[in-house]
Amino acid sequence: MSRRFAHVLITGASSGIGAALAQASAGPGVVLHLGGRDAGRLASVAERCRSLGAAAYPARIDVRDASAMAEWIGGAGRLDLVVANAGVGAGTGHGCESPADARTVFETNLTGALNTVLPAIAVMAAQPPGRDGWRGRVAVVSSLAAFIAAPSAPAYCASKAALQRWAEARDATERRRGIRLHAICPGFVRTPMTARNPFPMPWLMTPEEAAQRILAGLAAGRRRIVFPWPLYALARLAGALPQGLVHRLMEWLPPKPPLHAG
Repeated sequence: MSRRFAHVLITGASSGIGAALAQASAGPGVVLHLGGRDAGRLASVAERCRSLGAAAYPARIDVRDASAMAEWIGGAGRLDLVVANAGVGAGTGHGCESPADARTVFETNLTGALNTVLPAIAVMAAQPPGRDGWRGRVAVVSSLAAFIAAPSAPAYCASKAALQRWAEARDATERRRGIRLHAICPGFVRTPMTARNPFPMPWLMTPEEAAQRILAGLAAGRRRIVFPWPLYALARLAGALPQGLVHRLMEWLPPKPPLHAG
């Protein structure tokens, strides 16, 4: 399963889901382009991938820099799979969401994803189909938070919802050009981002388990890859309830901390 894609590019690859996906995809004959902002951690991930037989090329890059992203992706050569994984999470704390946090979340989670996906689609449209008959696949990492408007994380939920809807809608038209788009919507995964959460996280899983579920979903060709199913069902149920009721229920949980203090 992890050998399905020979040329892979992943953003946010220095830790969490991105690092686990890189290692799960690594193997002899696989070429990995790994982007992230922490050069030291990124180098460690690349070295582990090389120990598994892959050619790994780390790049210290910020997904918010559109020109740098276009240059990096355009120079990567053939791309069978691109994963727009880089993202940040922020909450309100015990106050309101700050303008700085809202801008950072949208610029990273949504604009940063577009800075990854749009150049990747351009590269794939110009290359011949692979063994599976597709010119390439693009996966965006959304969240089960896309299906519920949590008052303690408004920008995060909104950015992930927009990303999920855009990818699934765009998949319908890109199929005509031989390109697939996939929306990945995980629940709670043990990462540096979720380590800041001061509330219980049901069905918390490791990044390695999440990576295997993502790769299985991609191999199966699913447009929407969601897990775990019990939490997905709860999120859809909560999303269908009156917002006033959802807000009252969520007041019992400690709020997610903000990105920026003050």
